[in-house]
Amino acid sequence: MEGMQNSDHWKVYDVNGIRYTMVPASLYLGFTASIIWVGQGTYLTSAALSHARENNFPEGPTLGSFNGEFWGMFASTQVIGNLISLALLRNGKDGGSVTGKNLLFAVFLGFMIVGIVLMCLLSKRDEKRDNAPTHSSFGAMLKYIVAPLKDRRMLLTIPLIAYSGLQQAFVWAVFTKSIVTPVLGISGVGGAMAIYGAADVVCSLVAGRLTSGLRSAAFIVSVGAILQAVVLFWLLLFYSPTAGLLGAAIPLFIGALWGVGDGVLNTQLSALLGLLFEDVKEAAFAQLKVWQSGAIAVIFFLSPSITLQAMLILMTTGLFISFGSFLFLTLVVEKSSTVRP
Repeated sequence: MEGMQNSDHWKVYDVNGIRYTMVPASLYLGFTASIIWVGQGTYLTSAALSHARENNFPEGPTLGSFNGEFWGMFASTQVIGNLISLALLRNGKDGGSVTGKNLLFAVFLGFMIVGIVLMCLLSKRDEKRDNAPTHSSFGAMLKYIVAPLKDRRMLLTIPLIAYSGLQQAFVWAVFTKSIVTPVLGISGVGGAMAIYGAADVVCSLVAGRLTSGLRSAAFIVSVGAILQAVVLFWLLLFYSPTAGLLGAAIPLFIGALWGVGDGVLNTQLSALLGLLFEDVKEAAFAQLKVWQSGAIAVIFFLSPSITLQAMLILMTTGLFISFGSFLFLTLVVEKSSTVRP
């Protein structure tokens, strides 16, 4: 009886621990991450445009190359991190010992310190035609941030931004739980996500090199959208977990295809915002994180309470709406000739 009471006590403690530590920590990390990502997008775009003007390079390909290299390096963390996870879980271990956790936290802290030091060494890029505004009040700053919402180009881009968040969260919250784990087990999640990350790296680098302007971005996004549509229809209509070597290979193949789509969206969205909204870069990348993060939150809230089939229908609907909106955007912008090659 006493043992049961102790067990109940620890369950209550665990719930309260999550409530009073994990929730505030999540809010804090979300707030700080938004600042980092807006700064990253703004600085990368400024550096790319400045580099293009100083060396008389075309701005579209330069933006594409900068974004491709950045997102390729960023996606490589999926490979490294998940290979470490695979190594820890290969014998069914959960890697949950105090020593293991402390080692991981120490490694993460080390990378953070290195990143902060490198950030402090970044040079300021003085762009020609730099119209960066100064804000005399919070109201003026808020007006600047929401200004892109008055531009129909941003309104047509938002569905694709939201879908980019949906498809990222789908991998983290649904793909690993409902597709990988039933076939490969928890120990196979690291390997599947490492393959996803490797495909993401290669696609980011290639897509960045192929970007030359709006037309090339439209073509590259079309390829990524078609691949993800194939995966969604396959999972929705034909897929069922199977045993054997083929059954184990299918989740890995799906992860690779999905990684291609993620690499396409990351590189092309960042390059697209840099081209379309050069004069309001900070506001444009703020909108990117607002809609992207909101879409990620939707998937995480819905995933525990809806079926895999319902989630796949939601993803497919989101893909068609966002891709249709993006195609309409390319027609509108091409006709108005507002985007430089």
